[in-house]
Order: sequence, then structure tokens, then C-alpha cells
Amino acid sequence: MKSSSQIKHSILSLVTPDRAKTNAWFFKTGKGEYGEGDIFIGVTVPQVRSVVKNVSTDMPLSEVQKLLKDPIHEVRLCALLILVKLFRDAKTKEGKKKVFDFYIKYTKYINNWDLVDASAHIIVGEYISDCMDHKQRITFIDKYIASKSLWGNRIIVLATFYQIKKGNEKMIFYVAGKLLDHPHDLMHKAIGWMLREVGKSCGEKVLINFLDKHVQRMPRTMLRYAIERFQEKMRKAYLAK
Repeated sequence: MKSSSQIKHSILSLVTPDRAKTNAWFFKTGKGEYGEGDIFIGVTVPQVRSVVKNVSTDMPLSEVQKLLKDPIHEVRLCALLILVKLFRDAKTKEGKKKVFDFYIKYTKYINNWDLVDASAHIIVGEYISDCMDHKQRITFIDKYIASKSLWGNRIIVLATFYQIKKGNEKMIFYVAGKLLDHPHDLMHKAIGWMLREVGKSCGEKVLINFLDKHVQRMPRTMLRYAIERFQEKMRKAYLAK
């Protein structure tokens, strides 16, 4: 499949009304909530991935754009998973840059946590790590740290996952240090999750060193996520600080 209309038709054929209601509640689409106004039709992530498997690797970005601008959440998720596929299949730095630039241009449509989490660590994380020099990377990171967009902030936190999985904690420690006072619970969870992954991929001692410096400032949710893999005695000790 290359056509956005074909892809959307495939997604619409999988609609589950009861799941749509559950997802609308789970992703906080009510008035004043972070996902206000988003439209869910009740298609699961595995179902969306099954549609993406049939998408041609030379699908034009103009067609992906139509999907990414769609008001239906699952259609936007499909667009992002297609971008991940195109990014991974790109054989050159120029090919990856084309997908990365497109992603950055349309970030306003990446407007819920699952959309960020499905794409940022691959497209943004890999690109800024492997295709930017240090100065470019820091400039980019600082821009997204300073963003007034919750989703922009979450994108840069999730982007660090690429480095974490390679055993490098420096990027997340830099980002987390700058965002410790972020007001939103979704960011506390995201940062805590990435810190927990540091303990897994970079070593518990590395994580402990960071926690010991910042535990007094860390929101409790962030701390709880970060220490989830610790033994019970150590978890209780940190929560008591």
C-alpha cells in the first residue's frame, strides 16, 4: 500500500466502539485534560502495526502527511509507525534526515504520550546521536527542553532511550537534570522510566550516583519509577529521604 486513503480504510475496518470509549478515557480526552478533543475509534496497537507491515517502503511522505494530520488518533499512530519504518529502512544519512526533518516539522500532530513513545527514541534519538555533532545535538536538546509543549518535552526525554540502550547515560542525566522541576505528571513518569532503564542498561551504581545528587528535588512519581527495580529495603530508604 502507498495510498493514505487505502491505509485509513484498512484502519477503519478494525473499529471497536467499546474499546474506543475505554481509550478515550485512558488517554484523557475530556475537557481540560491533556488529550482534550482527541478521537479514538478503538483499534489496538498490534492491529495498527499489522496495517503498517503492508505499507510500501517507498511510500511518499506527502501521503504520510495526510495520515499524520488526521483527527483520528489511531491513524496518526499509523503515520508515525510508518515513519519509523521509513527511517529504519533508509540506507543513507540523507534518507534518515528526510524522515527526521519531516517528523520535526509536524510534531504538533504528535500530541499524546503513546505517539511520542512509539517514535521519538528511534527517529529523534538515533538521528541526533548518530547524525549530529556535539554542538548541534546540545542545541537541539536545549530547544526541546525549553519548549512550552508537553509533547516536545517528552520527545526529548524519550529520545535519550536510544543512548541508554547503548549503555550511555549522559544524555538522560543532562535532560533529567534540566527537567526535574517540570510540573506535569506525564513527564515525571517519562523521566523516571528512563532513569530506571539507566539502572538496567548502564548499571545500578550509575543510577544511584544520580539519585543521591537529586533525590531531594525529584517528584515522588519520578523517584518511584526510577527505583522500581531496586530491592525493597533500598526503595524504602529512598522514599524516606
